[in-house]
Amino acid sequence: MMKRKVWAGAISGVLMLSLLSGCGGSNNNNAANGNTASPDATKGTNAAADKINLRLYTYGTEEAYNWKHTLDAYQALEPNVTVELVQLSEKGDTQEAFKKLDLEAASSAQMDVLMFSDAAGYAQRVALGMAEPLDDFIAKDGYKVEEDYKVDTHLDDKVYALPGKFNPWYVLLNKNQLDEAGLAVPTDWTWDDFADYAKKLTTGEGAQKRYGTYFHGPQAGGWMEFLKLKMENQPQNAEYLKADGTSNLDDPNFKATLELRLRMEKEDQSSVPYADMISQKLAYRTQFFNESASMLLIGSWMNTEIGGTDKVPLNFNVAVAPFPKNNAADEIGLTPVTTDYVAVAAKSKNKEAAYKFVRWYTTEGQLVQGKNIPAWSKVTSDQVEGIIDTILAGTKNPEKVDKKSLVDTLVASKASAIIPPATYQAEVNKAINEEYEKMILGNQDVDTTVKNSQDRVNKIIAANKK
Repeated sequence: MMKRKVWAGAISGVLMLSLLSGCGGSNNNNAANGNTASPDATKGTNAAADKINLRLYTYGTEEAYNWKHTLDAYQALEPNVTVELVQLSEKGDTQEAFKKLDLEAASSAQMDVLMFSDAAGYAQRVALGMAEPLDDFIAKDGYKVEEDYKVDTHLDDKVYALPGKFNPWYVLLNKNQLDEAGLAVPTDWTWDDFADYAKKLTTGEGAQKRYGTYFHGPQAGGWMEFLKLKMENQPQNAEYLKADGTSNLDDPNFKATLELRLRMEKEDQSSVPYADMISQKLAYRTQFFNESASMLLIGSWMNTEIGGTDKVPLNFNVAVAPFPKNNAADEIGLTPVTTDYVAVAAKSKNKEAAYKFVRWYTTEGQLVQGKNIPAWSKVTSDQVEGIIDTILAGTKNPEKVDKKSLVDTLVASKASAIIPPATYQAEVNKAINEEYEKMILGNQDVDTTVKNSQDRVNKIIAANKK
């Protein structure tokens, strides 16, 4: 079992903003058709059992989560159980929701099921004792989280939540431009392949130049995914810090990422210059949909937009490729992922019933909800396709999206092991970002950038030790 460590510092700290995006489409339930066999946890309760009311605390809005339809479906399955929705933010604001959740937890309010929007929020609430370990329930049901789900939610060798939705990162491709260059839509590729594609897709000069790709970060300590490209597709240690709180910047793949970014911008001249991104405040949607860049590495919250919207129309065909690998022999599909962490409240008086709901919601319930791709690994390609059909139906030109490449990429994607962000993560990000800027603007070489980043991050870690 993969070990995760909840840092003591996680009890108080900066909450990471969730990359939430409400998925479009109708509330129909076509995605649930052809459902697989129910997991053990979805077996009905004894009809003679007492009525149970569960309170579900969530930041998810009705528009984004289709709650009424979903909870009605569960009550039809479990007539003795009513799930009461406690809406923590009408806007789906995760920071507002976390504040209200913490206040409720400190009160005598009944709490049964809790939803956390990111790994930091999940780890912090576990450290505060808000979530019940689910290991005994899971052992009784006879499955392993790391096998049944594409996100492994272990913290300190225990499971406190099951993952709901699944938003992996992928590569959006201008298929018209790929066709012009005689390039196939990749189904399994490396960063070397990605760089080669970018070079071949780059055309023109000056203001009319079209770049092979656009990297939307890092900037101001944010969008730091773009500085660990060759770290993020590893099963373990995919972050700047390790699970024990030490620096991970001695990972050769950190330096290799810097070298990749430097080569693509300076030598190949196939990626939009960093200086342009910063000075012109470029937007990734505009760069891709205006056909200024042929490839865009981004999160699958874009599913709701890749078919075009009123605000950003689509005038070409779009395909999707998986997050590139470091080496051809590496495991395919490992990529940054955002999810919902669905937990049983430690103070719940109906823990078994709450767990049964959590297990159902994170498996068949995701199909019933029909709003997001589930993290449940037992979901079939056909079921994912049904959800994608619903999502794309909310766009202007779904026919321009290569649906097969999108579905295949989503099905193949999986998350690296969770390493909860440190409470001082923002300081770490800012330091690395600043050293990268010096390098990409020509003020220091790669080796100096790695050394300075390591030195600064080690000082930040030491300063935050208690």
